[in-house]
Amino acid sequence: MSSTESFPEIRESVRRLCADFPGTYWQAKDRDRAYPTEFVETLTREGFLSVLIPEDYSGSGLGLGAATAILEEVHRSGCNGGACHAQMYVMGTLLKHGSDAQKAQYLPAVASGDLRLQAFGVTEPTSGTDTTRIRTFARKDGDDYIVSGQKIWISRAEHSDLMVLLVRTTPREECLKSSDGMSVLLVDMREAIGKGLTIRPIRTMLNHATTELFFDDLRVPAANLIGEEGKGFRYILSGMNAERILIASECIGDGRFFIDRAVAYAKDREVFGRPIGQNQGIQFPIARAQVQLSAAALMVDKAAAMFDAGENCGTEANMAKMLASEASWYAGDQCLQTHGGFGFAEEYDIERKFRETRLYQTAPISTNLILSHVATHALGLPKSF
Repeated sequence: MSSTESFPEIRESVRRLCADFPGTYWQAKDRDRAYPTEFVETLTREGFLSVLIPEDYSGSGLGLGAATAILEEVHRSGCNGGACHAQMYVMGTLLKHGSDAQKAQYLPAVASGDLRLQAFGVTEPTSGTDTTRIRTFARKDGDDYIVSGQKIWISRAEHSDLMVLLVRTTPREECLKSSDGMSVLLVDMREAIGKGLTIRPIRTMLNHATTELFFDDLRVPAANLIGEEGKGFRYILSGMNAERILIASECIGDGRFFIDRAVAYAKDREVFGRPIGQNQGIQFPIARAQVQLSAAALMVDKAAAMFDAGENCGTEANMAKMLASEASWYAGDQCLQTHGGFGFAEEYDIERKFRETRLYQTAPISTNLILSHVATHALGLPKSF
């Protein structure tokens, strides 16, 4: 443990908690394609998932910096925060733009774990990362909105009580700006399933509990509209920045997991009469992984500090996510190579974490979209699309 690492007491608490959920626990969940309910309940009970909820609503009232420390340690310990990390940032839309009544009704219950707010319904099959082209539509009908459409890659939908859902309330072609005309609804999934909402699980290369959602004239009370109608796109942007920074911190944790394992194995494994870590062909790739990960971690810290200071951090959040995901992927590749055949064995946990960390070069935003953002927003180059 570094003497200069942030939030040392929080990190130590997370490490102790994660020690109760060793690799065998996650291996069993992978084999059964099961949700890590026990792990999520423990994180909730210990208050780690409510760290960003203000004390007035029974949370810890800490900043994103503390949240990044939590998720980094979760992943460095070999666990997977992807099962529950959305509870940290999804509630930000409600906290920043919800009414006092909505916040009082939902946030304390989310903080205590009585309600799970894990689902974030944005992506659609036909729009991908072009959010302005979503087609899921909500039309007003008296005191309700009637929602029709489809979402995809919505993780944890089967394990969430509430969902923050982005819909169109005005057709795109009728808006002055393509980002206008979208609204945010808070959907009570307990009431919606079977009454206009269908959830279809998608089996993927990792145990990520992701789904496809179908809305067939689902009625959502108009009282569940967050903020003003038509302004939903900007409401979710800050949540997206938090998501990218938090996932970047998970990648830092993954990278440290891989480096820790690679170093330990390289010291102990002997071939041709000496430890393989004595060979520069093993040393140098691991050292390069350490260099890349250390630089990426500084970018994550900067983005989190800017977010907590209320500064515009879209570019920094994107850069942190890209650097951290690429650093963790490189570290994972070198860790697997260091272990040789043993790296592919389930019991070593390398192959599981290798699959898990690969996701974050694609989600929640692809590397190409990040590069496009930096080109246009930071460098002033013309848009390519």
